[in-house]
Amino acid sequence: MEIHSLFPRLILPRLREALEDTPVVLIHGPRQCGKSTLARMLGEAHGFRYLTFDDENVLAAAESDPVGFCKDLPERAILDEVQRVPGLFRSIKEIVDADRRSGRLILTGSANVMLLPGLSDSLAGRMEVLRLGPLTQAEIAHLPSPPSFLDAVFGASPHTQHLQRQGDELIRRVVTGGFPPAVLRSSERRRRVWLEQYSEALVQKDVRDFTRIRSLDALPRLLEVAAAHTAGLFVSTDLAAPFELSRPTIREYVAVLEALFLLELLPPWHSNRLTRMIKTPKLHMVDTGLASALLGVNQEFLRKDRPLFGHLLESFVFQELRRLASFSEHRHRFHHFRDKEKKEVDIVIERDGVLVAGIKVKASSTVLPRDFLGLIKLRDAMGERFVQGVVMYDGENVLTFGDRLYAVPIASLWT
Repeated sequence: MEIHSLFPRLILPRLREALEDTPVVLIHGPRQCGKSTLARMLGEAHGFRYLTFDDENVLAAAESDPVGFCKDLPERAILDEVQRVPGLFRSIKEIVDADRRSGRLILTGSANVMLLPGLSDSLAGRMEVLRLGPLTQAEIAHLPSPPSFLDAVFGASPHTQHLQRQGDELIRRVVTGGFPPAVLRSSERRRRVWLEQYSEALVQKDVRDFTRIRSLDALPRLLEVAAAHTAGLFVSTDLAAPFELSRPTIREYVAVLEALFLLELLPPWHSNRLTRMIKTPKLHMVDTGLASALLGVNQEFLRKDRPLFGHLLESFVFQELRRLASFSEHRHRFHHFRDKEKKEVDIVIERDGVLVAGIKVKASSTVLPRDFLGLIKLRDAMGERFVQGVVMYDGENVLTFGDRLYAVPIASLWT
């Protein structure tokens, strides 16, 4: 049974809209998150021919004669794993300029090809970019439309749901993550095997294709160290400690892992109304199932190690919110806030460049007034721009803790 028949992808309406008025649509995200399946599900029903550059014959043809390859493409085509042929984009521009009809090409990429020199300029105005991540909890639950959490945060009315406490189920969700092949595995052990082999294969395949770095063998270990620092401040000296590598080299390698959508740096929030702020980004793994596998931890381990579970849960919530935002009609920007007095907001969300909300993640079923100290500082500094401060916790009820301050069950992200 194919994955697309098991899990609805909530970004599908945006893909359809993009194909109606844009010649080229690029779907990029980590390998094995479902990009090819999504492209083929929609494209092949509308006459798109599928070609993948994981096929060495197709790859050789495109590399040897990119101009001829593109000119011989049918009117509609899917080009899968396009990051393997960076020299193809100039030829794509030429055929699109010759025929600007909408919905001509669907490209997929397992690396952020927008970072390649000159690419963003060559296809400016011709290509729309959609980012696809691993499955959200809503997609795993087969919800037909995205949960309304972000609209509730930025809306006039507060959250009103009464939900069940998750307990061990929340730990299971975090350890499983959202890669479709891992979600479909029958046991925790089988998921771990797949995720471990997935990370090894990335280094052998995608890193070699995307960039040339000197110490390739250091990358798997660096990814493990990054997993241990998820939801922490990105300090290159901390990541460099286990290696005989310089801080600039570590930053270069982290940029490679970020380009492969394996981790993400969350920038700090800046405001003239806030002083003594920490200006260091936070590091988040893109999938907590992968992070758990790299760390060798399972549900039983995380049940006992609450601090580690708290870090993984923060990354889990951040990635859920990032993916929910990708389905929205609004533009959302994500940051974190922390000052030198250690008052912090795990996730600061700015909607449409105007409204601001803060999210604090707590791996507990209880909420205390002190949990809101960072949110209160953000609220008081931002004034009317601040709409809500939310402490997400493993509870049942939405609780009010003051002016625009709420405790909200984590399960509201997927119900």
